[in-house]
Amino acid sequence: MTIRTRSLPGALVLALLLVAGAVTGCGGDEAASRHARGEVTFGYTADYSGAAALAVAQKRGLWRGTGLTPRLKRFTNGPLQVQALGSEDLDFGYLGPGALWMSATGRAPVIAVNMLGQADRVVARPGSGIRTAADLKGKKVAVAEGTSGDMILHLALRRAGLKTSDITKIGMDAGTVVTAVSSGNVDAAATWYPLVDTMRDQVPGLREIVRTQDFSPKMTFPNVFVTQPELASRDPELVTEVVGVLRRANDWIVRHPAASEKVVADFLDVPASRTAGSTRHVQLLTSREKTDLGREGTLQRWFDALAQVFHEMTRLPGREDPDDYYLQDLYARAATAPTGKGVTR
Repeated sequence: MTIRTRSLPGALVLALLLVAGAVTGCGGDEAASRHARGEVTFGYTADYSGAAALAVAQKRGLWRGTGLTPRLKRFTNGPLQVQALGSEDLDFGYLGPGALWMSATGRAPVIAVNMLGQADRVVARPGSGIRTAADLKGKKVAVAEGTSGDMILHLALRRAGLKTSDITKIGMDAGTVVTAVSSGNVDAAATWYPLVDTMRDQVPGLREIVRTQDFSPKMTFPNVFVTQPELASRDPELVTEVVGVLRRANDWIVRHPAASEKVVADFLDVPASRTAGSTRHVQLLTSREKTDLGREGTLQRWFDALAQVFHEMTRLPGREDPDDYYLQDLYARAATAPTGKGVTR
C-alpha cells in the first residue's frame, strides 16, 4: 500500500512514519547485502533541485572509482523518502526545506546541504480579490501539507497577522494543487516552481502573492540530502564516499549552471524547455563555501530558524539542536577522503 503522506495532516504523518520505521522486517538484512555488493539506493524528486546532483553524477561518471553502484529511485516528495529510509529500502534521499522537520526529529540525518531554495510561492487566481497575504482571510487555499508549500503559507499568514483558522486550508497532493487552481476550485495555493509555471500556463493572470525571497535575509531555505538514522555511524566510510560524489557534482553545477539544466532535462526525460531557467529559483554554493558555513555555525542557524517555524506549525515538539541531525564533520571530511579509497567491498 502506498501512503501519500503529503496529503495527510502532520500528526498522522508522524504516526505513519513511526510505524514505518518500527516495522523494518528483513529490510536490515537486505540493506546489508546490498551494501556488501557495493550498491546504494538513492531517492530524488523530478525537479531541478531534487535531481540535479544525481543527474550530473551520472552524466559525468562521478561514481566511477568509488566502488559503489547507485540505484536511483524517483519519488513525488520528501516524506515518502523518509518512510523508505526508515524501512531501509532507501539509503539516501532528498528533502526540500519544508520537510526538514523530519530531519530535526531524527528520522533522516542531513549529510549535505544541496542548494538554497527560492522557489516557493503563494499564488492567487485572477478575480479572487487577493493581492496581499492579508487578503487570504476567508479564502480557500490549496496546499500539500508537510511540504515547503505548507511552510511558505505559514510564513505568509504569520507576516499578515493571520492564523490558519482564518482561511479555509485544503490539503491535497502537490499535483492536485495544480488542478484545483486551474479548475477554479480554490482561490489561492501555496506551492513551488516548476508547478507555478504549469499553473501560469493554464491560468493567465495568476498572481504571485508571497515569495521565498520575501523572508530574506532573516531566513534561508536549504534543501538537503539525507540518510538512514544509523547508517552514518554504522558505515561512515560508505556515507563519506557518497558525500564526496555529491560534493563533486555540486561544484560542477556551480561552474556550469546552464549546462546543468540540460543535464537534468535529459535525466528526467523531459524537454529542455521544462528545466530551462531553473537556476533562477535556487542559490548555488560551492562545497568549500558550505564547509566554511558549517564550521562557523551559519548552516546550523539556518536550520534552527526553520525549526522554530516547524515548532510554530506544531510539527516539532521543541527546538532541536542542529548539531544532532546535521553531520557537518562528515561533510567536511569528505573533501579530503581519497576517491575510491573509503569503501572496500
